Amino acid sequence: SRSPKRKSKSGWRSRSPRGRRSRSPHHAAVKVKQERDDHCRRGNEERKQRYSSEQEHRRERSGDRDRYRDHSDRRKNLNERPGVRGHERERDVQNIREQQAEREFYNERRREHRQNNEGSGVNQNPELGQSDTKPKEKPSVNKEKPSFELSGALLEDTNTFRGVVIKYSEPPEARIPKKRWRLYPFKNDEFLPVMYIHRQSAYLLGRHRRIADIPIDHPSCSKQHAVFQYRLVEYTRADGTVGRRVRPYIIDLGSGNGTFLNNQRIEPQRYYELKEKDVLKFGFSSREYVLLHESSDKSEANTKDDDEEEEKEEESDS
Repeated sequence: SRSPKRKSKSGWRSRSPRGRRSRSPHHAAVKVKQERDDHCRRGNEERKQRYSSEQEHRRERSGDRDRYRDHSDRRKNLNERPGVRGHERERDVQNIREQQAEREFYNERRREHRQNNEGSGVNQNPELGQSDTKPKEKPSVNKEKPSFELSGALLEDTNTFRGVVIKYSEPPEARIPKKRWRLYPFKNDEFLPVMYIHRQSAYLLGRHRRIADIPIDHPSCSKQHAVFQYRLVEYTRADGTVGRRVRPYIIDLGSGNGTFLNNQRIEPQRYYELKEKDVLKFGFSSREYVLLHESSDKSEANTKDDDEEEEKEEESDS
């Protein structure tokens, strides 16, 4: 006889664990394992990429560091060469001087322009920067026609000496004199060294010692004050014929305080012929410059000899 079936509390016969299915399915465990493996693989790939990018960045930085070190070594070797550092310092000092000279030149031009405006009667209000004159009615003036003449702007760029723009250019009739002219400066009753002014066709007078042939250190004088110029000009002889001779002239370059010939102020930008024993003064300086030549101390009977010398100059210049 069969043994009676055992019933569980629920009333059914309990089966063995082998016969029952597992509560967690097998495919879920496999999926979890695959996800874990994929995560590890992705992490390894990301770490490899990060490591390779870091290595490349380190190589780039090391290359930049090497290039910078080579460049600094080359500069150090270049600076250590004899004369290189001094040449660079000299060039920098020269550039600074040229900039200062150019700035001073333009300041001088602005100052002259301001003085010209004041001389023309236009009063400027320094606080408002506007003129006090009331606006006048514009007169009916014909439109100015364009001028195609030379303006001289190109000459300002080309006429430079030692990095400074010269406000004056010699005329085509400039000549070096054969007669030995001299300037005898006097300060009150004190006699100063003689200036020999026959070796050039022109002499620039001014306060700018870098370019001035005859320096004038008084603060009332301009940096480019006046020019002593020799010119070949025509004259009429006693017999009515026309000849040519070299004569000295003075021209004021638009200075602020003017140039004085025999205690008379001369007009700027205009040639004035000089004669023997003429007296020149510049600005408010107390120095006086007397114009003489090598035969000035002789008697008046030697004037014929002077005329003959001038005729010789004419023949040699022609």
